Amino acid sequence: MSKRSITVIPGDGIGPSIIDAALKILDHAGCNFHYDFADAGLMALEKHGELLPPSTLDLIQKNKITLKGPLTTPVGGGFTSINVSLRKHFNLYANIRPVVSFEGTQSRFNNIDIITIRENTEGMYSGMGQKRSDDNASAEAMSVITREGAERIVTAAYELARQEGRKKVTAVHKANILKSTSGLFLEVAREVAKRYPDIESNEMIVDAACMNLVMYPERFDVIVTTNLFGDILSDLCAGLVGGLGMAPGANIGKDVAIFEAVHGSAPDIAGQNIANPCSVILASIQMLEHLGMQDKARQIREAVRTTIAEGKTVTRDLGGNASTTEFTQAIIANL
Repeated sequence: MSKRSITVIPGDGIGPSIIDAALKILDHAGCNFHYDFADAGLMALEKHGELLPPSTLDLIQKNKITLKGPLTTPVGGGFTSINVSLRKHFNLYANIRPVVSFEGTQSRFNNIDIITIRENTEGMYSGMGQKRSDDNASAEAMSVITREGAERIVTAAYELARQEGRKKVTAVHKANILKSTSGLFLEVAREVAKRYPDIESNEMIVDAACMNLVMYPERFDVIVTTNLFGDILSDLCAGLVGGLGMAPGANIGKDVAIFEAVHGSAPDIAGQNIANPCSVILASIQMLEHLGMQDKARQIREAVRTTIAEGKTVTRDLGGNASTTEFTQAIIANL
């Protein structure tokens, strides 16, 4: 059987360590991938003089599927966020971030199963209209929501809900104040909801959604929202299951998909072999599901679940004292 090629971006800080853990698990599960490694972030800046070299973009386009570690964008100096650049370049319009409770994690809830689907290219993160006055006394930024963009992301949310047998989609907005942009998003969400009578549709103002997620997270199933709100809400949801170390993310476009650890590069613990690799391991599970490899995805998820529940060989943030390598080997043993 010929091997499927995927692009792998190890990333910065703890990135290479946790990516290595994920690849070892994929190999042990018999996923039969060929890995094309590419540089981005600080490593790329040092080697190639730019954060996102053309060769990396070419490889992402060629293989269509990418597994990515956390990347560091230098603060200041006019550098554009690498993640935002990737989403724009490949029109990765849907950011899909599931959070699920794992027995044994240090979290306040044990019954969380929520997917946040965030529009990835428009809204406040579009980068449009950003400027400061000459006297530095005021600043402006532009938020643009299009009917096409809103319909595309809300439709993606309902299709995913139907595909996974989910029962409810909640559209989160701020249409009571942002009457033009959030108003258009809500209007489109209501129109799309009518096409899916088999799925319960709900709508909620973003501040109320935050309160309800903290108090009654069991009321949520699939959340769909705009870029800025989705960024905030998905991190809140990660906090419900033990933090960003347990939160994967997928960036989906028409023909290219990038799967990633959603946390930062954590340079303060880089090279110490103590990072929790679960975020990128769970992202690799998303990748397998995207590729139709549900059996492999299920095997790896159960191995992760068993390892964390046993609690004998887990990293510090999960209540243990195991190294990244030891935790990875324990997951492999449970496969």
